Amino acid sequence: MVLITGASSGIGRSTALECSKLGAKLIITGRNKDRLLETYIALEGVGHLQFIADFGNDKELENLVENLPLVDGVVYCAGFTKPLPFQFINEEEISSIMQINFNAPTLISQKLIEKKKIKKGASIVFISSISGVFCSFVAQGLYSASKGAINGLVKGMALDLAPKNIRVNSVCPGMIQTNILDSGVISVEQLEEDMKKYPLKRYGKPEEVAYAAIYLLSDASKWVTGSNLLIDGGYTLL
Repeated sequence: MVLITGASSGIGRSTALECSKLGAKLIITGRNKDRLLETYIALEGVGHLQFIADFGNDKELENLVENLPLVDGVVYCAGFTKPLPFQFINEEEISSIMQINFNAPTLISQKLIEKKKIKKGASIVFISSISGVFCSFVAQGLYSASKGAINGLVKGMALDLAPKNIRVNSVCPGMIQTNILDSGVISVEQLEEDMKKYPLKRYGKPEEVAYAAIYLLSDASKWVTGSNLLIDGGYTLL
Protein backbone atom coordinates (compact mmCIF):
# COMPACT_ATOMS: atom_id res chain seq x y z
CA MET A 1 0.00 0.00 0.00
CA VAL A 2 1.04 3.58 -0.67
CA LEU A 3 0.36 6.45 1.72
CA ILE A 4 -0.41 9.76 0.00
CA THR A 5 -0.82 12.90 2.10
CA GLY A 6 -2.61 16.03 0.95
CA ALA A 7 -4.81 13.88 -1.27
CA SER A 8 -7.88 16.08 -0.99
CA SER A 9 -6.70 18.43 -3.75
CA GLY A 10 -4.04 19.45 -6.25
CA ILE A 11 -0.94 17.35 -6.70
CA GLY A 12 -1.95 14.97 -3.91
CA ARG A 13 -5.30 14.18 -5.49
CA SER A 14 -3.75 13.73 -8.92
CA THR A 15 -1.06 11.43 -7.52
CA ALA A 16 -3.69 9.30 -5.82
CA LEU A 17 -5.80 9.03 -8.96
CA GLU A 18 -2.88 8.16 -11.22
CA CYS A 19 -1.54 5.57 -8.76
CA SER A 20 -4.96 3.93 -8.53
CA LYS A 21 -5.11 3.66 -12.33
CA LEU A 22 -1.96 1.55 -12.17
CA GLY A 23 -3.47 -0.81 -9.61
CA ALA A 24 -1.93 0.54 -6.40
CA LYS A 25 -3.74 0.14 -3.11
CA LEU A 26 -3.79 3.52 -1.40
CA ILE A 27 -4.10 5.17 1.98
CA ILE A 28 -5.08 8.77 1.36
CA THR A 29 -5.10 11.55 3.93
CA GLY A 30 -6.26 15.15 4.03
CA ARG A 31 -7.78 17.59 6.46
CA ASN A 32 -10.94 18.35 4.46
CA LYS A 33 -13.40 15.50 4.92
CA ASP A 34 -15.64 16.32 1.95
CA ARG A 35 -12.83 16.87 -0.55
CA LEU A 36 -10.98 13.77 0.63
CA LEU A 37 -14.16 11.73 0.11
CA GLU A 38 -14.38 13.07 -3.45
CA THR A 39 -10.87 11.76 -4.11
CA TYR A 40 -11.67 8.44 -2.48
CA ILE A 41 -14.78 7.93 -4.61
CA ALA A 42 -12.81 8.76 -7.76
CA LEU A 43 -10.10 6.16 -7.10
CA GLU A 44 -10.02 3.14 -9.36
CA GLY A 45 -9.94 -0.34 -7.85
CA VAL A 46 -10.87 -1.46 -4.35
CA GLY A 47 -9.21 -1.86 -0.97
CA HIS A 48 -8.25 1.78 -0.47
CA LEU A 49 -8.32 3.53 2.92
CA GLN A 50 -8.86 7.16 3.89
CA PHE A 51 -7.94 9.04 7.06
CA ILE A 52 -8.73 12.61 8.05
CA ALA A 53 -5.52 14.15 9.36
CA ASP A 54 -4.51 17.76 9.92
CA PHE A 55 -0.72 18.11 9.75
CA GLY A 56 -0.99 21.02 12.17
CA ASN A 57 -2.39 18.73 14.87
CA ASP A 58 0.19 16.49 16.56
CA LYS A 59 -2.45 14.20 18.08
CA GLU A 60 -4.05 13.56 14.69
CA LEU A 61 -0.62 12.72 13.25
CA GLU A 62 0.00 10.23 16.07
CA ASN A 63 -3.40 8.62 15.47
CA LEU A 64 -2.67 8.41 11.75
CA VAL A 65 0.58 6.52 12.26
CA GLU A 66 -0.94 4.24 14.90
CA ASN A 67 -3.74 3.19 12.54
CA LEU A 68 -1.68 2.76 9.39
CA PRO A 69 -1.09 -0.72 8.00
CA LEU A 70 2.31 -1.72 6.63
CA VAL A 71 3.16 0.51 3.66
CA ASP A 72 5.31 0.00 0.57
CA GLY A 73 5.67 3.69 -0.22
CA VAL A 74 4.83 7.23 0.82
CA VAL A 75 4.24 10.43 -1.14
CA TYR A 76 4.15 13.62 0.94
CA CYS A 77 2.04 16.16 -0.94
CA ALA A 78 0.51 18.13 1.94
CA GLY A 79 1.86 21.65 2.15
CA PHE A 80 1.03 25.31 1.78
CA THR A 81 2.54 28.68 1.00
CA LYS A 82 1.77 32.11 2.38
CA PRO A 83 3.30 35.14 0.67
CA LEU A 84 5.03 37.15 3.36
CA PRO A 85 7.83 39.69 2.89
CA PHE A 86 10.86 39.01 5.06
CA GLN A 87 10.29 42.21 7.03
CA PHE A 88 7.04 40.79 8.42
CA ILE A 89 8.22 37.30 9.37
CA ASN A 90 7.63 36.32 12.98
CA GLU A 91 8.01 33.20 15.10
CA GLU A 92 4.36 32.20 14.70
CA GLU A 93 4.56 32.32 10.90
CA ILE A 94 7.81 30.34 10.92
CA SER A 95 6.30 27.65 13.14
CA SER A 96 3.12 27.43 11.05
CA ILE A 97 4.73 26.79 7.67
CA MET A 98 7.54 24.59 9.01
CA GLN A 99 5.06 22.41 10.90
CA ILE A 100 3.08 21.55 7.79
CA ASN A 101 5.81 21.54 5.15
CA PHE A 102 8.70 20.06 7.13
CA ASN A 103 8.05 18.90 10.69
CA ALA A 104 4.99 16.74 10.02
CA PRO A 105 6.36 14.67 7.11
CA THR A 106 9.69 14.33 8.90
CA LEU A 107 8.11 13.01 12.09
CA ILE A 108 5.67 10.72 10.26
CA SER A 109 8.61 9.15 8.44
CA GLN A 110 10.53 8.71 11.69
CA LYS A 111 7.51 7.05 13.35
CA LEU A 112 6.96 4.75 10.37
CA ILE A 113 10.53 3.53 10.75
CA GLU A 114 10.36 3.31 14.55
CA LYS A 115 7.13 1.31 14.51
CA LYS A 116 8.27 -0.86 11.59
CA LYS A 117 5.30 0.19 9.47
CA ILE A 118 7.27 0.67 6.27
CA LYS A 119 8.66 -2.29 4.34
CA LYS A 120 12.26 -2.87 3.42
CA GLY A 121 12.64 -1.86 -0.21
CA ALA A 122 10.05 0.90 0.19
CA SER A 123 10.21 4.33 -1.44
CA ILE A 124 9.56 7.70 0.23
CA VAL A 125 8.84 10.67 -2.02
CA PHE A 126 8.59 14.30 -0.91
CA ILE A 127 6.93 16.87 -3.16
CA SER A 128 9.32 19.79 -2.79
CA SER A 129 9.72 22.80 -5.10
CA ILE A 130 12.18 24.72 -7.22
CA SER A 131 11.70 27.47 -4.60
CA GLY A 132 14.39 27.32 -1.94
CA VAL A 133 16.34 24.73 -3.89
CA PHE A 134 17.10 26.27 -7.28
CA CYS A 135 15.65 29.77 -6.86
CA SER A 136 13.22 31.83 -4.82
CA PHE A 137 10.55 34.49 -5.29
CA VAL A 138 9.49 37.77 -3.72
CA ALA A 139 7.77 37.28 -0.34
CA GLN A 140 8.42 33.52 -0.44
CA GLY A 141 11.34 33.29 1.97
CA LEU A 142 9.56 31.07 4.50
CA TYR A 143 8.18 28.72 1.86
CA SER A 144 11.63 28.52 0.26
CA ALA A 145 13.17 27.74 3.64
CA SER A 146 10.71 24.89 4.26
CA LYS A 147 11.36 23.32 0.85
CA GLY A 148 15.11 23.79 1.10
CA ALA A 149 14.96 21.98 4.44
CA ILE A 150 13.05 19.11 2.83
CA ASN A 151 15.68 18.62 0.14
CA GLY A 152 18.44 18.62 2.73
CA LEU A 153 16.52 16.08 4.79
CA VAL A 154 16.07 13.84 1.73
CA LYS A 155 19.82 13.46 1.33
CA GLY A 156 20.40 12.64 4.98
CA MET A 157 17.48 10.22 5.14
CA ALA A 158 18.65 8.49 1.97
CA LEU A 159 21.99 7.71 3.61
CA ASP A 160 20.51 6.66 6.95
CA LEU A 161 17.84 4.41 5.42
CA ALA A 162 19.95 2.84 2.67
CA PRO A 163 20.89 -0.14 4.90
CA LYS A 164 17.15 -0.92 5.05
CA ASN A 165 16.97 -0.57 1.26
CA ILE A 166 14.47 2.25 1.72
CA ARG A 167 14.87 4.91 -0.95
CA VAL A 168 14.19 8.62 -0.32
CA ASN A 169 13.80 11.22 -3.07
CA SER A 170 12.04 14.48 -3.82
CA VAL A 171 10.29 16.02 -6.81
CA CYS A 172 10.93 19.73 -7.36
CA PRO A 173 8.19 21.24 -9.53
CA GLY A 174 7.96 24.74 -10.91
CA MET A 175 4.56 26.44 -10.93
CA ILE A 176 1.74 23.92 -11.20
CA GLN A 177 -1.78 24.73 -12.35
CA THR A 178 -3.79 23.83 -9.23
CA ASN A 179 -6.71 25.40 -7.39
CA ILE A 180 -4.19 27.46 -5.40
CA LEU A 181 -4.24 29.76 -8.42
CA ASP A 182 -8.03 30.07 -8.44
CA SER A 183 -8.30 32.51 -5.54
CA GLY A 184 -8.50 35.49 -7.86
CA VAL A 185 -5.63 37.32 -6.17
CA ILE A 186 -3.68 37.00 -9.43
CA SER A 187 -5.46 37.91 -12.65
CA VAL A 188 -5.58 35.75 -15.78
CA GLU A 189 -3.48 38.36 -17.57
CA GLN A 190 -0.81 38.22 -14.85
CA LEU A 191 -0.73 34.42 -15.02
CA GLU A 192 -0.38 34.46 -18.79
CA GLU A 193 2.48 36.94 -18.54
CA ASP A 194 4.20 34.82 -15.89
CA MET A 195 3.91 31.71 -18.07
CA LYS A 196 6.07 33.45 -20.66
CA LYS A 197 9.00 33.07 -18.25
CA TYR A 198 8.88 29.31 -18.86
CA PRO A 199 10.61 28.05 -22.03
CA LEU A 200 7.67 25.70 -22.62
CA LYS A 201 5.29 28.66 -22.20
CA ARG A 202 2.94 27.06 -19.69
CA TYR A 203 2.69 25.90 -16.10
CA GLY A 204 2.87 22.24 -15.23
CA LYS A 205 -0.14 20.01 -14.71
CA PRO A 206 -0.72 18.12 -11.44
CA GLU A 207 -0.61 14.78 -13.23
CA GLU A 208 2.84 15.60 -14.60
CA VAL A 209 4.14 15.79 -11.05
CA ALA A 210 2.20 12.63 -10.22
CA TYR A 211 4.00 10.76 -13.01
CA ALA A 212 7.35 11.75 -11.50
CA ALA A 213 6.26 10.52 -8.08
CA ILE A 214 5.09 7.24 -9.63
CA TYR A 215 8.49 6.79 -11.25
CA LEU A 216 10.21 7.26 -7.89
CA LEU A 217 7.79 4.85 -6.21
CA SER A 218 8.28 2.18 -8.86
CA ASP A 219 10.94 -0.44 -9.50
CA ALA A 220 12.01 1.63 -12.51
CA SER A 221 13.92 3.82 -10.02
CA LYS A 222 15.34 1.06 -7.80
CA TRP A 223 18.84 2.58 -8.08
CA VAL A 224 17.70 6.15 -7.37
CA THR A 225 17.98 7.59 -3.87
CA GLY A 226 18.84 10.98 -2.43
CA SER A 227 17.86 12.70 -5.66
CA ASN A 228 15.91 15.92 -6.21
CA LEU A 229 14.05 15.46 -9.50
CA LEU A 230 13.58 18.79 -11.27
CA ILE A 231 10.34 19.29 -13.23
CA ASP A 232 9.97 22.93 -14.16
CA GLY A 233 9.30 23.39 -17.88
CA GLY A 234 12.83 24.80 -18.23
CA TYR A 235 12.25 27.72 -15.82
CA THR A 236 15.58 27.37 -14.00
CA LEU A 237 17.52 27.29 -17.26
CA LEU A 238 16.99 31.03 -17.67
